[in-house]
Amino acid sequence: MTEPRQSDNQNPGNNYNLEKVQFWGDAMADDSSILEALYAVIASRKGTDPDKSYTAKLFARGRGKIAQKFGEEAVEAVVAALAEGKDELVGESADLLYHLLVLWADCGVEPAQVWAELARRAGTSGIDEKKSRAKK
Repeated sequence: MTEPRQSDNQNPGNNYNLEKVQFWGDAMADDSSILEALYAVIASRKGTDPDKSYTAKLFARGRGKIAQKFGEEAVEAVVAALAEGKDELVGESADLLYHLLVLWADCGVEPAQVWAELARRAGTSGIDEKKSRAKK
């Protein structure tokens, strides 16, 4: 995988100025490796100056704020799916995935752990998988 680097450019299309991820060599990947590269950038922001990075600011505000932002983005994705166009859903989905990755990083969850869980569930009916979960 190509190493990501931080751009000095801000993304004016997002209200949180998400740092753009650029890659040495090839253009951004069209597969899940983009999520892993973005996760690496996000994780690298832990403990950095919150005045210089929206991601660092989220980490500084704590897990409750990160979870709140994730929830807000989920609602915005639902609204986009029901009342807006495909382009809006794509944008809100990107925001949602970004905030999910921030939440994972804050909780110490690595993308590989989620990929492994998805692989474990592959080939299992969603109904059967849900029934197999222990009741809490």
